[in-house]
Amino acid sequence: MNSVKSVNEWCVYGGAMILALAMMGGPSVGYAQQSLAIRASLATGGLPVDDPNAAAWDTATPASFPMSPQVHWPDRIQEVTVQDVIVRALHDGTQIAFLLEYEDPTEDPDDAAALEFMVGDKKAHFAHGQPMMLVEGGPVNIWFWKNKEGKAVNMTAKGFGTIKPLPHQDVNAKGAYSNGKWRIVFARPLATDHPDEDVQVPLGDFINVAFAVWDGRTDATGQLIEKGSQKAVSSWWYFRADPPPDYSAYLYAGIAVVVALGFQFVLIRKLKEGQ
Repeated sequence: MNSVKSVNEWCVYGGAMILALAMMGGPSVGYAQQSLAIRASLATGGLPVDDPNAAAWDTATPASFPMSPQVHWPDRIQEVTVQDVIVRALHDGTQIAFLLEYEDPTEDPDDAAALEFMVGDKKAHFAHGQPMMLVEGGPVNIWFWKNKEGKAVNMTAKGFGTIKPLPHQDVNAKGAYSNGKWRIVFARPLATDHPDEDVQVPLGDFINVAFAVWDGRTDATGQLIEKGSQKAVSSWWYFRADPPPDYSAYLYAGIAVVVALGFQFVLIRKLKEGQ
């Protein structure tokens, strides 16, 4: 009987270990660049493409990125209002939406923000894809929003002074200002018919993204302080749109447990029969 008990305990323990190992390799595993990336998780209750204050954004993991004055283009600025942006992202398998959140003391008509992406396989500099040392250059895809316009503009650039709107406009944006803080949603299909100009978002891939913000305040003469290249910018970071959950690990774990229990049953019978 002691041998039967030992075999029984071993089988149960082995089955539990198989299940645990399978679970560790399943959907709960994180990704290598998680600390540097925005995670666009799969939305289950509808994508908030036009609502910066939707409750769904509370389910998205926030990531904070530092901002600094743009210093690569001759029209520079020494200080900027926005020091960092908090970014969240969601997708529904068809569209992706980003939420930018940052502090701004006043709401101004010329307040603006933008997302920038590399296009294709060429490495581009975050400064509008400008060719620089060790970086071949562009193109880049830019999603731009300005408060007084109230909508997004889908743009392309390949170097300083080359930015221009694209013929196709498939990006939407909406901003909401409250209590000294902007929340701006950008949304677009994951894939478009213009892969040479638009960033494409395959599920599960890491994709470069950068941010730009303009505080539309004016000086004593009524001139804009932040405009054009005089803005707050970030370097390249990453985002990743999560693929649908893969439950195959649970299936394999279930099969492993069934096999272990079957082995236990047969072995116990043989032991009881003296074999």
